Amino acid sequence: MVLAVDLGQSGARLRWTTGEHSSQRAKRAAESPLDVLRDIFTEVVTLHGNALQNEVVAMSLTGIYGNVPDPEPYGELAREFFGASEVAVIDDGLAGFMGALGSEDGVALSVGGGVVAVAGRRGKFAHADGLGHIFGDEGSGFWLGKHGLERVLATRQGRENDAVLLDFLSSEVAQFDDLVSKTGAEAQTLCISTAKKILEAAESNISSAVMIRDRGAEQLAKTVAAAWTNAGGLRNESLSFAFLGGVSRNRGYEESIRRRVSSLLPQAHLIPTRGNHLDGAIAITTLMKSDLLPLLRWWRAP
Repeated sequence: MVLAVDLGQSGARLRWTTGEHSSQRAKRAAESPLDVLRDIFTEVVTLHGNALQNEVVAMSLTGIYGNVPDPEPYGELAREFFGASEVAVIDDGLAGFMGALGSEDGVALSVGGGVVAVAGRRGKFAHADGLGHIFGDEGSGFWLGKHGLERVLATRQGRENDAVLLDFLSSEVAQFDDLVSKTGAEAQTLCISTAKKILEAAESNISSAVMIRDRGAEQLAKTVAAAWTNAGGLRNESLSFAFLGGVSRNRGYEESIRRRVSSLLPQAHLIPTRGNHLDGAIAITTLMKSDLLPLLRWWRAP
């Protein structure tokens, strides 16, 4: 039996044979995934007890920047809470790929609070972005919200002129004013949550929001193309691509991304996502039983 874990920037999900659990505990900037997982595991064991005892644990992790760390601490943590004897530590981009596309060649683009794209072609995998909100994650929920808030805060100070968007984001501006720290984890969370309002503003044809959305889509299309070419793919080669993550479920954003991907990769075909990160993590435990550096590392109890 397998316990699958999906740790993201807006929360975490767990699935096992007889149930599922969602947690509001998320991976924040500068936090160790191990510390966050310990909190989540304590929460879920308190609620579900021995139902979570599993020999195999598969962890899809955000915030590891395409380079899975030493799996031993993760293995020991899973053994402590669940009695695990095997643990797969997986970059969330690879878990997303396996969930969305399975064994099919193509690119899976995960767009939530952050961004990562993973391409697979003839058994070779490549990773693009996933660099975190300071150095990357362009087109992500954080990125959309940050650019929207920057514009309306500048308008309030007289450095920009966008009264329409300022009015649309009045609640978010009030939340900004209430922040104790304008640079900490709460500020990051505010940017991520503001993304939904930016996309709603774009759907309402607020021109500045449309501009932000389409700039984000352009960056995401470049990320998809980079992942594909880094995996050895050719520009005019036929491939599938799929979206994962809450931000990408916005119809207008999805269409804007699709058009821009098509301009860079004319034979790319958007397909329905077959599954999510949890599905991908579970699939990896049977289809990828050895390390796939730098995106997958296994720990096995001695």
